[in-house]
Amino acid sequence: MSDNKAQLEGVRWQMWPLYAAGFTTAFGAHAVAANLVFDLDDLANSLLYLGLLLALYDGAEVLLKPVFGTLADRIGAKPVLLGGLVAFAAASFLFVVVADTDWLWLARLGQGAAASAFSPAASSSVARLTRKGKHGSAFGTYGFYKSLGYTLGPLLGGVIVWIGGLTLLFAVMAVLALVVALWAKFVVPALPPLPRARQTVVDLARRLSDRQFLGPTAALAASTAALSVGVGFLPVAGVDAGLGPIATGAAVSVLALCAAFAQPRAGRALDAGKITVERGVAWGLVVTAAGLALAMIPGLVGILAAAVAVGIGTGIITPLGFAALAASTPEERMGQTMGAAELGRELGDAGGPLIVAGVAAVATLTAGFGVLAVITLLIGADSARQRNVRS
Repeated sequence: MSDNKAQLEGVRWQMWPLYAAGFTTAFGAHAVAANLVFDLDDLANSLLYLGLLLALYDGAEVLLKPVFGTLADRIGAKPVLLGGLVAFAAASFLFVVVADTDWLWLARLGQGAAASAFSPAASSSVARLTRKGKHGSAFGTYGFYKSLGYTLGPLLGGVIVWIGGLTLLFAVMAVLALVVALWAKFVVPALPPLPRARQTVVDLARRLSDRQFLGPTAALAASTAALSVGVGFLPVAGVDAGLGPIATGAAVSVLALCAAFAQPRAGRALDAGKITVERGVAWGLVVTAAGLALAMIPGLVGILAAAVAVGIGTGIITPLGFAALAASTPEERMGQTMGAAELGRELGDAGGPLIVAGVAAVATLTAGFGVLAVITLLIGADSARQRNVRS
């Protein structure tokens, strides 16, 4: 018994650099995105450039995460993890050297490409290092630290920019990535690539179109869509209701914190057998849809209630979705699956705001929240139907 406990403690220690890698990609995304506007000259003529800078990081992830996930299966996750972190530091240091906002696009593109490497490598390592039946807790903790990066990024990034501008922020990110890379090099074990049967394009398409992949990935995409809409549009709803920046900022912080603290609890509940993946995901989607519906209520009460519900709902879905993918994927294809699932999340991250904005453009923002709530509820109903079919 004591040997098993010591082994578990060793694995837990090996996980910490992977959690730090998750924090790094989230912090890098939001710390810069939330503070770009303060370092651009002539904002009126910089909005298009600002939009490009915001899109480059996520755009690189959409294109490259499946590629690097497959590479992690081929050569091992650790080289991809370390290479991505070092490349992230190099891209950040590039801007420190040039210190010119005209070169921000290249630094952000480099950061996004690097995050595309170490993010799926980290999640596939979490999956492979975790013994069967404990994936919920592992991904719950991983999600907690990633959410912490999203939460602290704008705040700490703002303080750093206030002290030394974007140059100091990029310097901090370069140091953070290097520290995590060194930590991972000496602590994370080198998991060897496993023998793989030859896979054709048809085999890949068949595997990625299977319900065991599509169900959790659709739920993760819906979760990320709601989270992105909550962060981006709840402040807009607050301004429309006459609320100030403190109130709207507090709502976004409440959302992020609820998502962060819900994830470890949902993961532990799954591992303890208190919930199943299908039931938990279905209820998470229902709570998320309810949160989007609550956002239709004008005023502070509606916005705060929406933030709490969306945060809790998405916090339930995320660890359960990744745990389901880890449990149903052969270990030799773990990187490819995690990369493809991350692509689904990125599409949700972009698609949710586009749906809400598109509906708001022809109707109202309230209607946009309502449409996304219905879509989320339909995905939840499909998850519940699958649970009934299996039972």
